[in-house]
Amino acid sequence: MTLPAEQAEVAALLARLTGAAPIETHISAVFVGRDDAFKLKKAVKLPFLDFSPLSAREHFCRRELEINRPNAPGIYRDVVPITREQGGALALGGAGPVVDWVLRMAPVPAADFLDAVAARGALDARLLDALADATAALLAAAPAAPGVDSAGRMALVLQGNVEGCVAAGLDPERVAAVATTMRARLEAIRPLLAARAAQGLVRRCHGDLHLANLCLWEGRPVAFDAIEFDEAIARIDVGYDLAFLLMDLDVRVGRAAANRVMNRVLARSFDIAMLGALPFWLAQRALVRAKLEPARGRDGLPYLAAAEGYLRPVPPRLVAIGGLQGTGKTYIARALAPALGVAPGALHLRTDEIRKRRAGLAPEQRLPEAAYAPAESAAVHAEMFDAARAALAAGHSVVLDAVFLDPAMRRAARDAAGPHPFTGFWLEAPLAVLRERVAGRRDDASDATVAVLERAAQADPGPLDWRKLDAAGDARRAAFAALALNGETEA
Repeated sequence: MTLPAEQAEVAALLARLTGAAPIETHISAVFVGRDDAFKLKKAVKLPFLDFSPLSAREHFCRRELEINRPNAPGIYRDVVPITREQGGALALGGAGPVVDWVLRMAPVPAADFLDAVAARGALDARLLDALADATAALLAAAPAAPGVDSAGRMALVLQGNVEGCVAAGLDPERVAAVATTMRARLEAIRPLLAARAAQGLVRRCHGDLHLANLCLWEGRPVAFDAIEFDEAIARIDVGYDLAFLLMDLDVRVGRAAANRVMNRVLARSFDIAMLGALPFWLAQRALVRAKLEPARGRDGLPYLAAAEGYLRPVPPRLVAIGGLQGTGKTYIARALAPALGVAPGALHLRTDEIRKRRAGLAPEQRLPEAAYAPAESAAVHAEMFDAARAALAAGHSVVLDAVFLDPAMRRAARDAAGPHPFTGFWLEAPLAVLRERVAGRRDDASDATVAVLERAAQADPGPLDWRKLDAAGDARRAAFAALALNGETEA
């Protein structure tokens, strides 16, 4: 949608100031210069917004600034009037009558938007972890939004998605089949959604959290362009906000990237209950994209296929990985998790990360030795097993990642699987290899030192009935083969 004729003179001024043609969406035009970027809201009236009055454009410029500046203060600067000066010329922030309003922002290089980073294959493990940390912080800081009927809202969104997908030319029979499955799922999760709303997990969220609305700013991922024009779109469950990012990562980058971000976010929030609604939310977000892509000249079919895949049931299972420090438990767990169960793969529960969260620390921050006292270790393992049972009950596979030297802990891991399939792997390698690995660790959640490894190596693990894997060899391939998985993943 082009700029309305009434804003042509304003657009010409902004183009002269920035030396750039606008980057347009259906509701805004952004002029990016060397020192400033100006976002002009189009004077349009659509079914979901009305920017045609000048007062509305001012209000929503200010609202966008208010919503986004707390998270991205370096990007969002101020709201500036476009004025008509004596002699008739337009000016930015002049003294004459106001003819329009713009949001002034910092320019961000096109290559630094995360969709562009993903397209060139540069969303590596370090960036994915930073993205997850930024997302977890964003969701945690979102203010509560009481009084929202979460299930009712999802039903309305689903109906709009169905109508939009058919109008966009997607196969009506496939769309109808997805809708039927999703309506049944929605009824099944209605009590969960109500409980989460009662717990304060429906909040004033970003509302449009996908890769194109994240960028690198001062070297770290930052979310911007949160929904400002419709509170209903933004007053949602935090899990639904996260689901848009996970779906976008899954389709654009791959299952392993989505799995890594999901698990890093859950390691920080421990919101395990969201897994019960995640397949529905992923499908809902995929349908949003499916109905919009054709209008952008792109194929919506991959997103319809993604929605179908998210709704396809996969029986959950529990995999436990044990062994001494340095055997590569986390490496194997992260490789297996994306390939297990429903999208975006298994919940990876790592005792090192649970311990840090309980202490209020980020995974890579160090803990004192007192944090490894027997009572605290028992509490950490109990929390891990409780989370595993909750995830399995929600239909989600689980990978447990701990030393598991104590036979009682290995029995507890098996018991946590309940009626679901269980596989235990025990990683082994020569002590010299493990010493070298532990000594070389950097930026890891494990606090284990070579001295800790030496003490653990002296302990008797008792009878081992878990499948032994050679951690000095290709344990990853052996684990995939043992679980009859078809492919391997990178993250």
